[in-house]
Amino acid sequence: MSSKSMLLRLLTWWNGQTLNTQVWTRRFGHKVGEDEQGNIYYQTEGGKRRWVIYNGESEASRVSPEWHGWLHHTYPEPPTRAPLQHKPWEQPHQPNLTGTPGAYLPAGSILRADPVKRRDYDAWTPE
Repeated sequence: MSSKSMLLRLLTWWNGQTLNTQVWTRRFGHKVGEDEQGNIYYQTEGGKRRWVIYNGESEASRVSPEWHGWLHHTYPEPPTRAPLQHKPWEQPHQPNLTGTPGAYLPAGSILRADPVKRRDYDAWTPE
């Protein structure tokens, strides 16, 4: 491990787990499961504390609804033991895409390649 990556690990939380989180996880964490993005989920012996170690950027929207429910004690069993039944109309989970090329841009957005001219708004001009 380079000195730069070690320093980043000691001082930042968004570049993966910090040194303290790694020590805590080794001492008290019991691995519960892993999701399709490679995030690893842990809990303490009695299950009172639950946490996730992200695979890559620490972005909460990367946690799927099943694991989110387990992390917040909505579901007593993790999705690895009691998978949720999905409805046919449900779409696959995707992280928050705001600020990325995949972000939702409505028809009138000036950020679109083909913005639609609005006819429901007239800009105010002073007389």
